[in-house]
Amino acid sequence: MKFDLTVAVREQAGKGAARSMRRAGKIPSVLYGQGECLLLTLNPDHLVKILKSHAGSTALISLTVEGGKSKPNRTALLRDYQVDPVTGALLHADLFEISMTQPIRVKVPIKVVGSIPAGVKEGGVLHHNMREVHVECLPAALPDQIEVDASSLTIGSGIHVKEIGAREGIRFLDEPDQMVVSVAAPMSDAKLEALLTSGAAAAGEPEVVAKGKEAGAEGGAEAAKAGAAAPAGEAKGGEKKEAAAAPKAEKKEAEKKK
Repeated sequence: MKFDLTVAVREQAGKGAARSMRRAGKIPSVLYGQGECLLLTLNPDHLVKILKSHAGSTALISLTVEGGKSKPNRTALLRDYQVDPVTGALLHADLFEISMTQPIRVKVPIKVVGSIPAGVKEGGVLHHNMREVHVECLPAALPDQIEVDASSLTIGSGIHVKEIGAREGIRFLDEPDQMVVSVAAPMSDAKLEALLTSGAAAAGEPEVVAKGKEAGAEGGAEAAKAGAAAPAGEAKGGEKKEAAAAPKAEKKEAEKKK
């Protein structure tokens, strides 16, 4: 799908020039590719319409360049853009010029189609393992999106890149065995209870260790008390011996004096 966008060549660059453009209702932009780089300005409202109506990475934009000395008509892809984190307004856009005769590599969004998968009806859970696929093709063959029918999926089954199905003029660049969409079995009550039980046991282990440490500390304290009591007893015993020896020494001295 193609969109028309009119842009103008600019000569000024930098933060000051960018602020002036935004006050005037324009935003700065850059067009690169095909061996050339142009500084541009564009109307952000026109680009917002493209973003809202189509996935930006796959929108072919037909540019009308005003004020340039080179070719005025070009084809480009929106490669990147910046928005204000508070207001959400567009601040800057990067455009990549392409040639309609040369293949391009683009990421295309995946859309799951069909009725509710059989596995989901049985209680399974649908997983979008990939939101986009990387493809190579000519710009004219670039699809808006890749549709994947998951209605026949049962629990435990899925669709790989190699099973998407061939598209004329499109080559998939992702790994063939990479899962695109699948249906997983729901978690049983027994498994959930086992996880909760193991989690509770793991949470209780530190308490047991802490109690053991406390018990050891108490035992150490008691041992310390016992150890402290023993020297005290020895000291008392020593004092008794010294007290008993003192009268004998005094009697000997008295006898000598006589």
